[in-house]
Amino acid sequence: MTGWFRIKRPKLQPVNFSTKVTVMVAARNEEEKIAYTIDDILAQDYPKHLTEIIFVDDHSTDRTSAIIRSYADRSVKLLQLNEDKPLNSYKKKAIAEAIALSTGELMVATDADCRMGPQWLSTIVNYYETHNPVMISSPVAFFEENSLFERLQTLEFSYLIGIGAAFIGNNRASTCNGANLAYRKDVFYEVGGFKGIDELASGDDELLLQKVAVRHAGKIGFLKLPEAIVYTHAKQNLREFLSQRRRWASKSTKYKDKRIVALAVTMWLYNVTLLVNAVMSFYDVYFFKLLLVQFAFKLVVESVFLFSITSFFKRMNLVVLLFLLSPLHVLYLVYIGMVGNSRKYIWKGRTVR
Repeated sequence: MTGWFRIKRPKLQPVNFSTKVTVMVAARNEEEKIAYTIDDILAQDYPKHLTEIIFVDDHSTDRTSAIIRSYADRSVKLLQLNEDKPLNSYKKKAIAEAIALSTGELMVATDADCRMGPQWLSTIVNYYETHNPVMISSPVAFFEENSLFERLQTLEFSYLIGIGAAFIGNNRASTCNGANLAYRKDVFYEVGGFKGIDELASGDDELLLQKVAVRHAGKIGFLKLPEAIVYTHAKQNLREFLSQRRRWASKSTKYKDKRIVALAVTMWLYNVTLLVNAVMSFYDVYFFKLLLVQFAFKLVVESVFLFSITSFFKRMNLVVLLFLLSPLHVLYLVYIGMVGNSRKYIWKGRTVR
């Protein structure tokens, strides 16, 4: 938690931009929202002659590729995967192909269902040219919620983004989000790209971050500026939500820093004891008192952390939902901890692990 408070909002200086940037997006069956993403990228105030845009169509079965192709006259490049052998991580393949095709120095990755303001790219590059990091993790937030379930996800997701930033603030870069991640092209190849982590469907963000952190400790930054935020949508139902979180949890056993794994296991066990004490409370009041102490501690820590994070995202009104989210979070964490690394699951119409 202290790492989040260590990260200050960087003071960016006016610069004459010189960095060639490649914005790369892997897309699969995103016909509903991809045009909004393309329009937002094209609307960036970063110099057009220094911007390259590459979309990789990952075997879409809808109009995704046709929509991307319709922007060809505006310098949006389309690369279509055509793999004849099954892969477990098509997204990593898509990103690797985009990087191989790219001409930029700085790779900026986002997702095909994301929205961003016009200063998004220039803010990232300004930070890059001013502070010289080799990798930049930038904030991601949910927006346009239509239900209580989606607002709860927004609060929980804000917590996850804050945790990732806190690790970076403590010089222990371990988590980030691939919807808003930038890194030098040469550093991607220096660490071997996705080699060694390509057997997992997920991990194009966090596992790559950890590979970079091994060689470039202290050269990874979190861009704590509102202009750098990328926005996306929460999952509409519980099934989609759990599928997403199982995908995220599946990469945890591959974390390079085993102290992070140990911390995750400790947090999981803490939540298990909350459930155990809740059950035992029916038999002995001692366990009920212990449950209250544990839960109060959890609530206080989460409240302090989330007040600062939601303040940054200008969503402090969501913190009141913590009283509902916190007990549900216990059940969710225990469940995801048990199934996240144990079974295959469906993602984007494919069975992966």
